[in-house]
Amino acid sequence: MPYTEAPGVRVPIRMWADPQSVEPAAMDQLRNVTMMPWVHGLAVMPDVHYGKGATVGSVIAMRDAVSPAAVGVDIGCGMTAVKSTLMAEDLPDDLGRLRSALEAAVPVGFHAHTTPVNPRNVHGLKTAGWDAFWDGFSGLARPVHNRRQRAENQMGTLGGGNHFLEVCLDGENRVWLVLHSGSRNIGKELAEHHIEQAQKLPHNQDLPDRNLAVFVSGTPEMHAYRRDLFWAQDYARRNRDVMMGLACDVMRKAVPGVRFEQWISCHHNYVAEERYDDVDVLVTRKGAIRAGSGDIGIIPGSMATGTYIVRGLGSTASFNSASHGAGRKMSRNKAKKTFTEADLIEQTEGVECRKDTGVLDEIPGAYKDLNSVIEAQTDLVEVVAHLRQVVCVKG
Repeated sequence: MPYTEAPGVRVPIRMWADPQSVEPAAMDQLRNVTMMPWVHGLAVMPDVHYGKGATVGSVIAMRDAVSPAAVGVDIGCGMTAVKSTLMAEDLPDDLGRLRSALEAAVPVGFHAHTTPVNPRNVHGLKTAGWDAFWDGFSGLARPVHNRRQRAENQMGTLGGGNHFLEVCLDGENRVWLVLHSGSRNIGKELAEHHIEQAQKLPHNQDLPDRNLAVFVSGTPEMHAYRRDLFWAQDYARRNRDVMMGLACDVMRKAVPGVRFEQWISCHHNYVAEERYDDVDVLVTRKGAIRAGSGDIGIIPGSMATGTYIVRGLGSTASFNSASHGAGRKMSRNKAKKTFTEADLIEQTEGVECRKDTGVLDEIPGAYKDLNSVIEAQTDLVEVVAHLRQVVCVKG
């Protein structure tokens, strides 16, 4: 058996990680999931680590229920990547100027566009469905109704933390663009609203962890959550599309004549309706990608360890899932206390990126070894390409 089964209450915990290597707090979170009456199965990815509300790197299949905390507050967070016709030698000599151009086109951190990006002005961006998408805003939960202008201005922005935009090279020195981001503040506010609503419901009062509070199928609360959830997942996908379009435009100006292949995109904080063991279930992937047979996925590491493009092998044991990245091995606070700016400079040698204390919590040493994470899931995915970054933009 390629995975390890740790004991659970209603279902076992299928782990593509050594249970002894997982911090006790994360194991407690996972055991709490197995106590829930709606749980159908639980799979744990090799990048697993403790998370707010629910474990990062967990795939939970539930019958007629979904836990908003098991999706996470960055609804629809995920990856997009695209291969170009450029080779390494085609890149500008001054990568610092290229990074500055990318940062000017795609706002990072708390910054946003001063006016909303018109998708019709972004080369190569599909324009269908945008009006209907924004029309759906009025149907969202009432607490976010005054956030539309902010949501519009944040469409096409990166954010901070572990989000990034990179110029990478594959094994043939072909140039790729890769980015990681989600649903920005609007997704966070929607998630927090629904987590709070779920915690008030009577059927959640006796749960082992109130953060795992669920909505049950057929209720108004579930209907409202699903409406907002799927809208936020769409926002996240469109956000990445706009950013990728803007980044491609930067590359076109830097190297005229460049062309791009079809974009690859995948969520890793989301809900999907799927069927396993002849049972219809709601699958929440928090820090996990879908890896059904033939699915193309993206598994990044850190600021200097690159990204893997993978193809899913369709493991039903993992609910057709794989890891979403390397996964943290220490908290942000611990990373700031453990490493110095000199360590960051050393660990990101050869990468054009920020090398100041503002991104010290994102230092490669704070993450698990990406190659080991990939090796732990050879029954879940096969490697298509390994990309190494030469430019990394972070908020």
